[in-house]
Amino acid sequence: MPHSDIYWSREEVMPEKELEELQMKRVRWVIRHAYENVPFYRRKLKEAGIHPDDVKTREDVAKIPFTTKEDLRENYPFGLFAVPKEKVVRIHTSSGTSGKPKVVGYTAKDLENWIDMVARCLYMVGLREKDVFQNMVSYTFFTGGLGLHYGAERIGAMVVPAGTGNTEKQIRYMLDFGTTAIHCTPSYAMHIKEVAEDMGIEPSEIGLRIGCFGAEPWSENTRKRLENAFGLKAFDSYGLSEMNGPGVAFECQEQDGLHIWVDHYFVELIDPETGEVVGEGEKGELVLTPLTKEALPLLRYRTGDLTMLMTDKCACGRTHPRIHRVFGRTDDMIVVRGINVFPSQIEHVLMRIPEAGDHFQVIITRKGTLDEMTVKVEVVDEVFTGELSDLEALRRKIQSELKKELNLRTNVELVEKGTLERFKGKARRVLDLRGEL
Repeated sequence: MPHSDIYWSREEVMPEKELEELQMKRVRWVIRHAYENVPFYRRKLKEAGIHPDDVKTREDVAKIPFTTKEDLRENYPFGLFAVPKEKVVRIHTSSGTSGKPKVVGYTAKDLENWIDMVARCLYMVGLREKDVFQNMVSYTFFTGGLGLHYGAERIGAMVVPAGTGNTEKQIRYMLDFGTTAIHCTPSYAMHIKEVAEDMGIEPSEIGLRIGCFGAEPWSENTRKRLENAFGLKAFDSYGLSEMNGPGVAFECQEQDGLHIWVDHYFVELIDPETGEVVGEGEKGELVLTPLTKEALPLLRYRTGDLTMLMTDKCACGRTHPRIHRVFGRTDDMIVVRGINVFPSQIEHVLMRIPEAGDHFQVIITRKGTLDEMTVKVEVVDEVFTGELSDLEALRRKIQSELKKELNLRTNVELVEKGTLERFKGKARRVLDLRGEL
């Protein structure tokens, strides 16, 4: 049951000193749990000359070696599990596209903690018993399906397990069932907007009030487009399979950073090159140690996600710190002519240009020894009814704005609405052809 009209659990507003004491108690437990029950960690800690008793303070955690995605793949499928298979009641895998998947397991208690964390997030953005929650992500191994499903059910909302695809039918469900809240990727929400308009339905007339969006980086300008189109409030979410799934961090009603639940996660930011912990207010790679996972304890797990910790207090009253919207992933970063480029930077530029549509694609090629980057941009229908000179002016404008943001010259190609591929799950924005030429 909710703790109050505003907060799902008492832990959300736990005094900071009490929260830190709880966190450190759990840090010590999980290190010992991994050391005693996972041969991989016992060997790794012994090689580093560390015993669980050596970790007494927050600073001591940095002595522990990192865990990486490769460690999970090399120990496929169950090599990092800390409990026998008969104690594991469910498995999920990562949505990675190459090699062996990263397998994660859950005990009954792990599931209970995860469901409660997701309920905490959804209650924070305003989901209540009266809501109809349409979940438009995959229900297979992907954690976003069952993770959000059970969290919304825990609150008491009516859940529509719509899954992915068949967008016209999704819109019909929304209208017929009275859907008030949705969960999907931001790029798929943009696609729903287009399809609704093609069906002669104003997106704002569907009746949505809450949109939970994640699984891919998105910009503040995309948020504005979604909110203006649907008349809802759009919230960013953060999670990854290795840490349970969704529910690791979520925006509150202030929409100013994502509260990360430090009663369940120990949070660090490191320089991705050196592995050193960065200073306060600096960008870095997020490193997480889950504190309450029985089946799969992961010590200092490198997420690959780049963000920063926000140090000011949040007006919502929650005492858990906030992370900035994820800037991008270390493995999503493209290096073009020595310059680091993230697809989210390009999206940020395009979404503030009214004539630009909701979809774009980045194509990287190599001409001799020089990298070339072409950005294909769908434009709104009205643009193609004008003069060719207007199109050229728009192309130059986009090119100029991208150069300011990226410090890099790009080729810009304007295409008609509907030209580029649509994605029901995570959008694949970048086509890197350099290795094929």
